Amino acid sequence: MSVLFIQTGGTIDKEYPKVLASYSFEISKPAVTKYLKKFQPNFRYRVVELMKKDSLDITAQDRERIYEACLSAKEKKIIITHGTDTMVATASVLHKIKGKVIVLTGALLPAIHVDSDAAFNLGTAVGAIDVLTEGVYIAMSGRVYPWDACKKSHKTLKFVSA
Repeated sequence: MSVLFIQTGGTIDKEYPKVLASYSFEISKPAVTKYLKKFQPNFRYRVVELMKKDSLDITAQDRERIYEACLSAKEKKIIITHGTDTMVATASVLHKIKGKVIVLTGALLPAIHVDSDAAFNLGTAVGAIDVLTEGVYIAMSGRVYPWDACKKSHKTLKFVSA
C-alpha cells in the first residue's frame, strides 16, 4: 500500500505562539510526519505540504488546488488533513475524482496538545483507507462517513450522520 498525505492546514497542525495581548496561530509542519516517524507504519507514504490555512480561509481556488493535487497524484489512496469547519465543502469538490480513495481528517485540538484527538483521527483514516472502496470519506472521532452522509454538529463539535 502507498498513501499520499496532503496537508491543507486546520487545527490539527496549529501552534499558538506566545504573543502578548494577541490571539494568533500558525500552521506548522504536518503533524502526520511526526506520527508516521514515531509509529513506523507498514506501508509506503509521501507527505505533501500543499497549503497551511485555517479551513474557514480556504477558497474555491484552494479547493481546486487540492482537487488537482489529488487528481494528478500517482497514489490511489490519499489522506488529507484539513480543518473541520469546511471539510465537507472540500470533499464535495473531490468526489468527482474516480479510481481513488480519499479520506479527509483533522482534529478538534491541535496535535501539539496532549489531549488532542489528532492521532486517533489519523489512525482511523489510515486503518480505513486500506479497506474502503473508491470514493471520498470523512474520518473523525473513530467513525468513517461517506462525504455526503455526514455533517459537523455545531452543538457537539463532532461529525454526525446527515
